[in-house]
Amino acid sequence: MRRFRVPRRRPSRSSIPARLSPSSPSSSSSASSASSSASSRPGSASRGALTVWRADFTASLVVFLVAVPLCVGVAVASGVPAELGLVTGVVGGLLTGLLPGSSLQVSGPAAGLTVLVYEAVEEYGLGTLGALVLIAGVLQLAMGAMRLGRWFRAISVAVVQGMLAGIGLVLIAGQLYALVDAKAPGSGPANLAGLPDLAADTAGAGPALAALAVGAGTIAVLVLWPRWRRAARVLPAPLVAVALATAVVSVLDMPVARVEVQGLLEVVQPPGGADFAQLTEAAAVAGALGTVLAFTLIASAESLFSAAAVDRLHDGPRTDYDKELMAQGAGNTVCGLLGALPMTAVIVRSAANVHAGARTKASRVLHGVWLLVFAAAFPAALGVVPIAALAGVLVHAGCKLLPVKEWRPLWREHRGEAVVLATTAVAIVATNMFEGVLLGLLMAIAKSAWETSHVHLEIVGLDEPEAGPAASGEAADSEAGCPGARPPIRVRAVGHATFLRLPKLLDQLEALPRDREIELDLSGLRHLDHACAAALGSWEEQRRGPDGTARQKAPSITP
Repeated sequence: MRRFRVPRRRPSRSSIPARLSPSSPSSSSSASSASSSASSRPGSASRGALTVWRADFTASLVVFLVAVPLCVGVAVASGVPAELGLVTGVVGGLLTGLLPGSSLQVSGPAAGLTVLVYEAVEEYGLGTLGALVLIAGVLQLAMGAMRLGRWFRAISVAVVQGMLAGIGLVLIAGQLYALVDAKAPGSGPANLAGLPDLAADTAGAGPALAALAVGAGTIAVLVLWPRWRRAARVLPAPLVAVALATAVVSVLDMPVARVEVQGLLEVVQPPGGADFAQLTEAAAVAGALGTVLAFTLIASAESLFSAAAVDRLHDGPRTDYDKELMAQGAGNTVCGLLGALPMTAVIVRSAANVHAGARTKASRVLHGVWLLVFAAAFPAALGVVPIAALAGVLVHAGCKLLPVKEWRPLWREHRGEAVVLATTAVAIVATNMFEGVLLGLLMAIAKSAWETSHVHLEIVGLDEPEAGPAASGEAADSEAGCPGARPPIRVRAVGHATFLRLPKLLDQLEALPRDREIELDLSGLRHLDHACAAALGSWEEQRRGPDGTARQKAPSITP
């Protein structure tokens, strides 16, 4: 590494102010100017603080308007009361927003966990959801305390993109049913297999077509509204889309399903001892453990990847990943105690927060305040929102999770990464979230091991002619054993010798002539695992048999 010495800049003598005596007139003038500047500093500081506060206040309103339809839509898609989505948003703003970690990213219920939450509620019940989220939050706190947050950056990007793509596909497939006020069959494969029947049933049903029109109109507004940049800066697209859909349904009195409202206090149900006991039953332990791990790993990875993306959007303080992981864990612990949805850092709200001009964490805390006021004072407002409009919001969100733009360059430049991405996404759709991500991680590890286990043989002397009687007798005797014999073949192994490359390595060694002496040099290997060491030792013993001609020139490195 080259080092550059930057010379220290010394001020010129003319730029150094002369030392003033207390009695000189210039000293009195400088003192008066200093006192005047000091007296003006409190005013400038207060104006600066007011400017920051105004920016955070405005940003908090924008994030609040973005968060309301997303919180409600994620809750409805997860199969839980709509108010629980608002509860998670409130905790994400008031608690996680106050804790250190990332200064500008916003937390709340995320579409990425919708499928997993829905499956957990269907299998264990709504009361047990709080216990699962609570345990996941405690695990996040423990991982943050052990400073494991930074290690989430070591996860393959292809696995994360494949995870999000799989979530997006399952989310879209499930919300297409809600788009026409129908009930989804359940799992990802069942939802995909039922789409032809859904299309046939929708074509002949008036209420289903009305709901489809509402959902399709919502998606159209979500796509077209951001193109009107001046208006999009004032009102976010999700709020406009849901508001317009609600207004149209109310004015035309359309026969579509609306959100069911139960009340904020009625839906908050802390988990009890029976809920924890249900998870410890023999038949439910394995599934509950997989669900908790999936909650923990996916929420942590999504939050920390979101933090890395948000850091690229602003010039403020960078994220402390360990503290951010603990902040997410504290939020999920409280959400679990309240029986609410799990939370993650959400890139949509975080990007809206930054683009709205937020300066400090006050914007995300205030957005939690507005969510609390809305949930407590205007719960009936949720009862007029059509479910098809919220399904349209989530279908649009699911489409954004698909890496359509990134796929072509990824396939062209890193085909192995593209295969890992596609395999992870298909596995999530075909099985479930945990097994799909686990398969993707295993594929990424296998791919990395294959790519890093490069080993090749440098072969010298294979085509050497026989040494004649007149050709330096002593040299011939020392190299080949007797005058007229051919010199030995020198084989030097270079690279990383692992079991993945063992078949090719043995094929090359077996192809060497059996009537020639071979010197095998292993000093060029940077790594030699046990399988390769044993196989090379076995090959050497075979070549040293009655007619053997192999000898090891350099000792092997310890596997």
